[in-house]
Amino acid sequence: MIHPRNILISPIITEKSGTQVQTLNTYSFKVSINANKIEIKHAIEHIFAVKVLSVNTIRMMGKPKRLGKYSGKRPDWKKAIVTLRTGDKIADFDV
Repeated sequence: MIHPRNILISPIITEKSGTQVQTLNTYSFKVSINANKIEIKHAIEHIFAVKVLSVNTIRMMGKPKRLGKYSGKRPDWKKAIVTLRTGDKIADFDV
């Protein structure tokens, strides 16, 4: 089992995620690519002491990039959209 601090990499703070926090009580996180929904749920509940209702995950493919004649690709990553119980909030999430 992966340690909860190793599952969550960083919060995703964008205009869209800010709107989702205010209207739907959902939070977006960049998570470990090997983590599953159950591990993500336990990590959120353990770290922030909230009740998670659902977890949706998305595999984000890395974009191809070029610099002159050299081409490469950014790494793939995983995004988790977490819905919390009504009344629960994550205080550290600056929105």
